[in-house]
Amino acid sequence: MIVIADTSPINYLVLIDHIEVLPRLYGRVLIPPAVCEELQRARTPEVVRRWVADPPGWLEIVAPKQAPDSELIKADLDAGERDALLLAHELAADELIIDDMDGRREARRRGLPFIGTLGVLRLAGDRGLLDFKQAIAELRNTSFYIEPRLLDRLIRGEEI
Repeated sequence: MIVIADTSPINYLVLIDHIEVLPRLYGRVLIPPAVCEELQRARTPEVVRRWVADPPGWLEIVAPKQAPDSELIKADLDAGERDALLLAHELAADELIIDDMDGRREARRRGLPFIGTLGVLRLAGDRGLLDFKQAIAELRNTSFYIEPRLLDRLIRGEEI
């Protein structure tokens, strides 16, 4: 299985101490160098910077081989999102883990399967790897944003 992750899901899963669900769900996860660089920025929480400074064996940094096409450049994405999309497309990824709405729109346009942080947490909860409601409560204590009514629907088990 080929899984590519963008910055935001890695950041939030580290912040709420549930990053280990990724290898349990997917085995190996790939990130492009731009995502690694974003995770090391000064404004990134220190716990995340420490985590990525000594990444686990299941996380692999892989650079895309192709330059972004004009549509990807026009999509107004940051470097991590752009390169995650590019890498997912190049490798025909089974899953792209991305939260950004513009990035998800571009993934949909390219026919790439994707999931976000909330989807990963829900999947992990469904498989008994964590308490979903507790993980959401922890996520609410970060800067992660989702409309409260949508989050409430998700907690009740409704599709969003």
